[in-house]
Amino acid sequence: VHWADTTKMLKFVLMVNKQGQTRLAQYFEYLTIQERAQLEAEVIRKCLARNETECSFFEYRQYTIVYRRYASLFFIVGCDNTGAENELAILEFIHTLVETLDKYFENVCELDIMFNIEKAHFIVDEMVMNGCIVETNKQNVLAPIRLSDKLGS
Repeated sequence: VHWADTTKMLKFVLMVNKQGQTRLAQYFEYLTIQERAQLEAEVIRKCLARNETECSFFEYRQYTIVYRRYASLFFIVGCDNTGAENELAILEFIHTLVETLDKYFENVCELDIMFNIEKAHFIVDEMVMNGCIVETNKQNVLAPIRLSDKLGS
């Protein structure tokens, strides 16, 4: 395996409501708008169709899909299905992302994501760079956005 092939762990991060509407989509590889829409529709449909007794990850096309539902939102992460990713580590990343959003928004909900989409993207950007998880410490992730909030008000 060539080094360049292993550098991108995550391919995309989605936040989706129970009705299947995408609230946040962040891609770490190039896909056209049509490809993104088709991928989202199919992945979301598969996640919504699964019940709570089923495993939280599955393979779809060239991706391993890892997802978890928190209240009314599904957090979905697509990884390369080469087997290089640890699905349980990705589940832990999702949990850390939700905890970080919770800490910033004080109990995050779908409306927080919808009305503060740029801040939600900012938090994901602080945690993931070019498909690699680079930061999981909540304080470190939130420090720049809190500074920005302080300077903005």
